[in-house]
Amino acid sequence: MRELSLDQVKTLISIIDLGTFSAAARALHLSQPTISLHISELEQRIDAPLLIRGSRRVMPTAAGATLAERGRRLLRDADLTLEAVRQQVTGNTGRVRLGTSTGIVVHLLPQVLETLEKNFPQIEVEVSILGSTETMTRLTQGTLDIGLVATPQKPGKDIVISHWRSDPMMAFVPARWKAPKRITPAWLADKPLIFNDATTHMYHLTMDWFAAAGHAPRGRIELNYNEAMKSLVAAGYGAALLPMEHPEKPDLHPQIQILPVSPKLMRHIGIAHRRVSMIDGATRNLLHTLGLYKQTVDQK
Repeated sequence: MRELSLDQVKTLISIIDLGTFSAAARALHLSQPTISLHISELEQRIDAPLLIRGSRRVMPTAAGATLAERGRRLLRDADLTLEAVRQQVTGNTGRVRLGTSTGIVVHLLPQVLETLEKNFPQIEVEVSILGSTETMTRLTQGTLDIGLVATPQKPGKDIVISHWRSDPMMAFVPARWKAPKRITPAWLADKPLIFNDATTHMYHLTMDWFAAAGHAPRGRIELNYNEAMKSLVAAGYGAALLPMEHPEKPDLHPQIQILPVSPKLMRHIGIAHRRVSMIDGATRNLLHTLGLYKQTVDQK
C-alpha cells in the first residue's frame, strides 16, 4: 500500500465532522469531484469502504472511524512538525556552538546570554573555552558556529570576522607597590611579571608592547586564566598586563592598583562566523544579540 496522503485524510475527517461531501468541499475550498476522488483513492488503498452514504448524513464505517481517529493525530503531529521547522528557520529555536576565552566568558558573555534568553528562550548556546587559534580552526572545520576571538586573525575559507569591541590594556599592580600614575615598559620590565600563556594572542600583544620599547622581560609564571592572574597580583606575586573589561567598576580588586600604560595598548575582539548565507536562524539571532553589545572603549 502506498503512503497515505494527509490531504485525503483531512478530507475524510471533514466529511465525518460535517456530515456531507458538499459541506466538506466548501470547508476545504475543493470541488466535490475532488472530494469524491480523495475518498475513492483512500478506499482503494485501505481496500475497504470508509463511509456509509445515508440519505441525510454520511457516517463512517469502523475502518473509517479508526482512520479518522488516527488521522487526527497525524495531522496534529504534522502541524507541530511544520511549526518546529518554522521556528528553527526563523531562529526562535536551535543550538549554537560558540568558542571563546575564559576572560570573555567571565566578564562579557553572561550579559549577552541573559539578553538572548529573554528574547529567544528556546535557543541553546553551547560554549567551548578555547584560544583564538583553536576557535578559528574549529570554525573552519564546521564544529563551531561563532567565535569571539582576539584580532587580528587570518580568516579561514568562508569565515567572516567583524569587530566586536576594544578594551584598553592596563597594568594590574599589587596595591602595596609604589607605582607611577602611568606605567611604562621600562618601569614594568624589571618587576616580577605574570604573563598569559605563550600560545595566546594576549602574550604576543604584551611582548610586542615591551619589544617596541627595547625590552624583553621574562615572566615568573604563565597562565591562561585572567582571573587567576589577578589573584596572584592581589597576593603580591607580580604585576600583569590585562584588558580592562569593566572600566565602570575600578574597585573590584581593592588589593590591586589598576593603572594606565604608556604607550597605550588595546586588546581587540572580533566576532568570527561563516558567511551569513551559510548559517541558520538561531546563529543569526545570537549574532544580532552580540551586536547589541558591540562597543569601543578608548583609553584616555
